[in-house]
Amino acid sequence: HSGLGQRLEIKILAAEIDRLKNFGCLEVSPSLEGLRDENAKLKYRLNILQKSLQEERNKSVKSMININSRIQEIFRDAIKAAYPDLENPPLAVTPSQQPKFGDYQCNSAMSITKMLPKTSEQKVSPREIAENISRYIPENEYIEKVEIAGPGFINVHLRKNFVSKQLSSLLVNGVQPPAMENRKKVVVDFSSPNIAKEMHVGHLRSTIIGDSMCRLFEFVGYDVLRLNHLGDWGTQFGMLIAHLQDKFPDFLTVSPPIGDLQAFYKESKRRFDTEEEFKKRAYQCVVLLQSKSPDFIKAWKLICDVSRKEFQKIYDCLDIKLVERGESYYQDKMKDIVQEFEERGFVQMDDGRKIVFVPGGSVPLTIMKSDGGFTYDTSDLAALKQRLFEEKADIIVYVVDSGQVSTQTSALLFMLIVTRGETVRLIELLEEGLKRSMDKLKDKERDKVLTEEELKAAQTSVAFGCIKYADLSHNRMNDYIFSFDKMLDDRGNTAAYLLYAFTRIRSIARLANIDEEMLQKAARETKILLDHEKEWKLGKCILKFPEILQKILDDLLLHTLCDYLYELATTFTEFYDNCYCVEKDRQTGTIVKVNMWRMLLCEATAAVMAKGFDILGIKPVQKM
Repeated sequence: HSGLGQRLEIKILAAEIDRLKNFGCLEVSPSLEGLRDENAKLKYRLNILQKSLQEERNKSVKSMININSRIQEIFRDAIKAAYPDLENPPLAVTPSQQPKFGDYQCNSAMSITKMLPKTSEQKVSPREIAENISRYIPENEYIEKVEIAGPGFINVHLRKNFVSKQLSSLLVNGVQPPAMENRKKVVVDFSSPNIAKEMHVGHLRSTIIGDSMCRLFEFVGYDVLRLNHLGDWGTQFGMLIAHLQDKFPDFLTVSPPIGDLQAFYKESKRRFDTEEEFKKRAYQCVVLLQSKSPDFIKAWKLICDVSRKEFQKIYDCLDIKLVERGESYYQDKMKDIVQEFEERGFVQMDDGRKIVFVPGGSVPLTIMKSDGGFTYDTSDLAALKQRLFEEKADIIVYVVDSGQVSTQTSALLFMLIVTRGETVRLIELLEEGLKRSMDKLKDKERDKVLTEEELKAAQTSVAFGCIKYADLSHNRMNDYIFSFDKMLDDRGNTAAYLLYAFTRIRSIARLANIDEEMLQKAARETKILLDHEKEWKLGKCILKFPEILQKILDDLLLHTLCDYLYELATTFTEFYDNCYCVEKDRQTGTIVKVNMWRMLLCEATAAVMAKGFDILGIKPVQKM
């Protein structure tokens, strides 16, 4: 039930219970064993509903408020009250670009003017419409005042007390997700390398973007299934198994020492292309594998395990969690797909192939080859059906290299995320990142001030953080130039800059000898003042976080979060340069005063940055 539905049901039940009380009927134990009469059942159900509603209220109190959404709700109601006859009136509420225009701005009046009936007696200007809307804005906890500007803009000024309380709530409760109406089931298909082949940069983009999307969905409370759709089945395994039999004839009893699976794959492919006898045997191996002959299943598993270990090295480096569910998982489901399509009259024959045209598509899906074999189209359809009807997914996200995109299959998907990558060995790229990160830290002589453990942590944080951020900070629909020099630059919108800014913010309290316990006590007892313009700007920027998350949930463009974190870091720098957090004696350097409300603003900034890093899959460090 929604909160409203629960409250209504509680009122009805409460009225019924009051009626029953008058007859003395509620002296019954509410234990499950005692629920034999309707009265006790009503009381028991009321208790459960009240507890559920209280939990919802507690969660709602802790959730961060999407201020933009709340302002929109107020204006939606005001416009409806001012112009009840208008159908779907436009609603345009955006953050103001300049402080002189307030904090938010409603620009609906101009559009409403065009929707009103035009008669000679009734000509209404946008400014008059704006004034009329303003009359219906009720007294509320968010808005201090509204002003009409120019031809009909409504400038909204937030209450400082409201912003201050929200910041205190953030510090007391931690960075909590905005309240979501429904808990959705989300399946995210990402990474998806092929067995016996190296992971390359195309897989890097899919892996990083997919992981970050999962982290966002998980943070807002969705039920997320992270799927790795491995290419672990198909005709290529015939040549691999045939080559395995020749190179390691005792593989069934002695584990074969396959060190370089990529080289092993290339050798088998060369033989397949040049040796006719080997090619015939490879096809026989495919048939035996598909018939699930035990020896051939074991050979297949051996090859998959070697690849799996190599993939896991990369996943461990990047802190990626995945549930493996390769093409082999769907083999038994493909016959059902073909049968269902035939029964529903979708199948056409084409030179022995069974094909299906997607509505609106010009190129068909091949669901069965002329030799009776299945195709990638068949396995994709089987996977899609399983995710819809067994997993009961509300949202399915495919994060794939553009080279893997099938226009036919994409017509069947809810969302399609496109990345593009060149074939570069991924493990070498990560190792190069670690080397360059350490070189950068040593250039800045950080090895002289950090312990060996701190230096190693900083190296890993910067290397993998910069690689992830370089990808995530670009619009995923666009290509970008992979440049270590650019991504390790500690100036501008890079992970190196943000990680440094974060450690600097965290050090402010440490250098002022203020520990976590003191900050928590201050968060409960100290009002956060927002009198200085830079305090006010920073406070509002911190509270934009839920608004940013909602936008990403709508369009899945993660660079929006990167842009926000950069804005937050630069806004903090403005604040820190203009507002003393810690005041020191100019001669001795000793601390004479700590402005605790400003220390709380530092802490709130760091908390939001830390959660932003977490969603991006970046691990900050306390010292750098």
